[in-house]
Amino acid sequence: MVDVRCMRAIIFAVSFFAAASCAARAQDNNPAVYRDVETKYIFGFTEGSGIGLEGEKEFSWESIARFGKADGRYWASETKLEYEFTPNQYVQFELGPLLSTHNIKNVTDLDNRNQVAFGGFFGEIRYLLLDRSPSSPLAITLSAEPEWRRSDETSGQRVTNFELELKVNADLELIQNRLYVGSNLLYEPEATHDPDHVGAGWEKESTGGVSGALSYRVIPPVFVGAEVWYLRHYDGIWFNSYTGDAVFVGPTLYVQLNPKAFMTAAWNVQVAGHDVDVPGSNLNLSEFSRQRGKLKLAVEF
Repeated sequence: MVDVRCMRAIIFAVSFFAAASCAARAQDNNPAVYRDVETKYIFGFTEGSGIGLEGEKEFSWESIARFGKADGRYWASETKLEYEFTPNQYVQFELGPLLSTHNIKNVTDLDNRNQVAFGGFFGEIRYLLLDRSPSSPLAITLSAEPEWRRSDETSGQRVTNFELELKVNADLELIQNRLYVGSNLLYEPEATHDPDHVGAGWEKESTGGVSGALSYRVIPPVFVGAEVWYLRHYDGIWFNSYTGDAVFVGPTLYVQLNPKAFMTAAWNVQVAGHDVDVPGSNLNLSEFSRQRGKLKLAVEF
């Protein structure tokens, strides 16, 4: 059964989309104000193909929060302090530290915890495989993001974790500088070791997923849209043993604050899922959370 909060989010997104579309009609006769946008950021958790301008640099604060488990109180977040640079028109690099927070109480199989901690480091490289052109509205970027963590994303427990997020990021321009559709294909293997357990080996797992997103430019500095994610979790780094899946949906927002600064936000709610260890389950709250949110603030220079 679809979560009531999810329905409210969808109704809000659709209503806002309709109202803003009406407001935008007054500017339809002046398409020059709808300049190019870096599509990487306009789809929420889904990433677009854009990699910015050659020589461009950026500093940003990006926080992803996860809310809700099967019982108790659960809140966790991971914040990236990112430095990004684009040495040429085809390649982009990012790197920076991670900050993690956990507020957990009375959640089955998780220790109670209330902490803010240094989480680790990450890096990312993006390669523009197919650029948009007058003859083709499709653009595709490949990305690889290795991460090292010293605290577990879900529990906050001290661990040694290595993760590699691999993505195919694609988007299609349906209406020039106004309407875009985006999609991601995800493969994310990781390995975790608990140093507090002498003789313990590495726990290996992997996540696969696909997303679809729509983003519409209602006025020159503002995009609104919605996205859907389908995620599958496995034990083993090569999709060895299926443990469950989840479907997330929610609204997205992008605002260009000034020519060199922007913010983007997204909210996803798990509307369906399956946990192989919980027969008859309608959600997967072991590998995934009930809800997740994303907020990013960035300055280019």
